[in-house]
Amino acid sequence: MSVGVLCAVRGQGETGVVTALDGASGQLSVERRCADLAELLAAAAAGVGALAVVSADLPHLDRDAVAQLHLAGVRVLVLTEPGPGHDERMLALGVDAVLGGSVSPAALVAAVLALAETGGTSGAPAARPASTAPAGGEPTARPVASDDGSAASDDGAESGPADLAPAPAGLVVAVWGPAGAPGRTTVAINLAAELTALAPGGALLVDADTYGGTVAQLLGMLDESPGLAAAARAAGQGGLDLAALARLTPRLLPGLRVLTGISRANRWPELGEAALEVVWERARDLAAWTVIDCGFCLEQDEALSYDTRAPRRNAATLSALEAADVVVVVGSGDPVGIQRLVRGLADLALLPTAGAARRLVVVNRLRASAAGPRPGASVRESLARYAGVRDPHLVPDDRLAVDAATLRGTALRESAPGAPARRAIAALAAAIAAQPKVPHAPVPARGRRARRRGAGR
Repeated sequence: MSVGVLCAVRGQGETGVVTALDGASGQLSVERRCADLAELLAAAAAGVGALAVVSADLPHLDRDAVAQLHLAGVRVLVLTEPGPGHDERMLALGVDAVLGGSVSPAALVAAVLALAETGGTSGAPAARPASTAPAGGEPTARPVASDDGSAASDDGAESGPADLAPAPAGLVVAVWGPAGAPGRTTVAINLAAELTALAPGGALLVDADTYGGTVAQLLGMLDESPGLAAAARAAGQGGLDLAALARLTPRLLPGLRVLTGISRANRWPELGEAALEVVWERARDLAAWTVIDCGFCLEQDEALSYDTRAPRRNAATLSALEAADVVVVVGSGDPVGIQRLVRGLADLALLPTAGAARRLVVVNRLRASAAGPRPGASVRESLARYAGVRDPHLVPDDRLAVDAATLRGTALRESAPGAPARRAIAALAAAIAAQPKVPHAPVPARGRRARRRGAGR
């Protein structure tokens, strides 16, 4: 039985590729000669072929397009031109195999057959991605890029972007909370600042709220050029390496970097899930801790109802929760906030990867005026009874200290180190940092998308 192949090769070599594949002794069959990416995606979605042979210069070929082909069950082999960097960029898009330079018909057929049989990478050897540590072991000093793109090691020595080397994989902390402004952004900012003080590798704070991200405003930063959107664009084109991410993340405090979010809510389509998966992986190499401020909504949008791939408003939040090693769930310390927190914990438990990350519950803005004369005991009793949470972290309502930090555009540890809210968040950071630093194995991207596709049927 022959394997169906979709061909989207540009230029004069297209005829030779089709002839070679069709002449493979009946093992391969070119089912469709696609003129552009749209035709290739349509054929893949219709189940016409199982493999795709594509030119590297096919217009609009990016990581999201490769993800759509994988969603349709189509493996991708890319033909690249001779020259440095082409193979690495294609592999960064998530393709399954790369053939570089001029190849003979026999070599092309062998590569396609190997991909059909094993599903692994054939052709050119897989280039070591930017997120892989060098074979020589851990670097002695973690390089951190400065705002202008140069790098500085922890000992203060300056170096250029080329000297950036990936450090041992850091951990991802997703800060999520239900609707109702429970103060998750304030918790995320101060948690990142506290983790920076505890980890020699520093921390990266990311604003991934696609509804109302305010990290830049609270820290007094300009937000005309959202760093997360720029990082996602670079990742989609296979160009997000460690130096590129460092240039997009200015340092706010010593050891603390910030990746600002989208400045307007209607820009959410710029944050594609396939690209964000790469951003989270690169973030692990840039900092010991990556703290992601997530949006409140967990709905999976079109993925629940359709088999086609469509942009998802909540892709940033869902992908951050999937990548997280620790999920910090933030609720407000009042009757409405506790009710929303209980329901939010139930919704969070229904996510496919809910059990992969460690979960910590934070009750923010705790005050006697809203929760009774013994607010801590009342909140603990309610969460234990209705959500099975017996060890919530309580952050007292400290409006004066938080307002002062907002006015100065900094974290509580800088503006009010003795404030009760700061001490509570510092204890939360210590509890997170005390756990073994072993990143959990995320669900493979292709498996996640296949599962979501099946859920919509």
